[in-house]
Amino acid sequence: GMPYALHEAGVGVGLLLLVLVAVITDVALCLMIAVARTAQVLTYQDLVNAAFGRPGFYVTSVLQFLYPFISLISYNIIVGDTLTKVLIRVTGISPESVLVRREFIMATSTLLITLPLSLYRNITRLAKISLVSVAMIVLIAVAMLIRVVTMKDSVPTTEDAWNFGGDNLASAIGIMSFAFMCHHSSFLVYESLADNTQERWNKATHISIASAAILSLVFAVAGYVTFTGYTQGDVFENYCWGDDLMNVCRGAYAVTILLTFPIECFVARDVMETAFFREYQPQPFFRHAVLSVLIAMLCMFLSLSTDCLGIVLEVNGIMCAIPLAYILPALCYIKLEEGPVWARTKWTAWGVATFGVVSMIIGIISLFTNISVLSQCSHGVEMEYCFSSGNDTQTELQL
Repeated sequence: GMPYALHEAGVGVGLLLLVLVAVITDVALCLMIAVARTAQVLTYQDLVNAAFGRPGFYVTSVLQFLYPFISLISYNIIVGDTLTKVLIRVTGISPESVLVRREFIMATSTLLITLPLSLYRNITRLAKISLVSVAMIVLIAVAMLIRVVTMKDSVPTTEDAWNFGGDNLASAIGIMSFAFMCHHSSFLVYESLADNTQERWNKATHISIASAAILSLVFAVAGYVTFTGYTQGDVFENYCWGDDLMNVCRGAYAVTILLTFPIECFVARDVMETAFFREYQPQPFFRHAVLSVLIAMLCMFLSLSTDCLGIVLEVNGIMCAIPLAYILPALCYIKLEEGPVWARTKWTAWGVATFGVVSMIIGIISLFTNISVLSQCSHGVEMEYCFSSGNDTQTELQL
């Protein structure tokens, strides 16, 4: 979604915004664990409960469940988008066959891959899976950079492609906030550190967010420079169906998403455990399995209702990621750390909270005023530049 964020915000403003979101995310993560150590709590819900009581606990529980839950829906959409084209290209099956329909692919991948992986009970067992996912992301970024050069003559530059600023900043903030939001799982990661001091957490956070920001910049620039005004919410929709390099990347990215799915499912399930079954611990495997199946199957059915990735990313970013990533951690720090609320030591937290509140208000207004435009996408339709001279393989595939 990062190239689409540049498309919405404008090239210059979009790149500056990406860096800003990364920096504010880093600050918010450090503040959140610092105040959690002060309050001596081990979960996000308990942190907000310590600051704002039961109402805060319930609001956080709802948001902390919805964010990974909607993320899982977006993951299913990505798998449905990417694997359809890969299977058509590799197997030669007709696009009309049920075997390459996105509904069949999403159902099969859920039942055979993501649901079994989601039955893991310890998040540290997914560490190697996460490493594989990161390696694949790096390879995809390299392939996108290659296509910047090889596709420059076949994709026409659109009007106003290089404007410094765009007219839909709120959409870009939503997508970027969605991409950088990891606060809902941060306590799980913090507890998994062998020596979980504040300094060690800060170091891990700086390295992680910096790495994510660099990769996001590469994806954003490579995707947008290649397609400019044609850029879609899922940039893989822009590459031609007969592009074998990008089909390999589609397959790799689908694997990445399938391996990321159980991590988000773990978080959603953990929130439900904390909210509803705190007094009934330890968790029996039967309840663990039932919650896992419920989450995975409900996400699968809901993901069949839309194939527009951009709108799902924006809704999740604006409605869930922004309050979870910026507003609540900053307000908890302001409320629970020693000293008056306007103390100099809390100015940074006030800045993070202000950014979050303003972004959310603007985002909600923009979302409802542009909902008809944001809901439009062209899944399953090959782009017109794929039929130009030099793209005969794509033309043959379409025929």
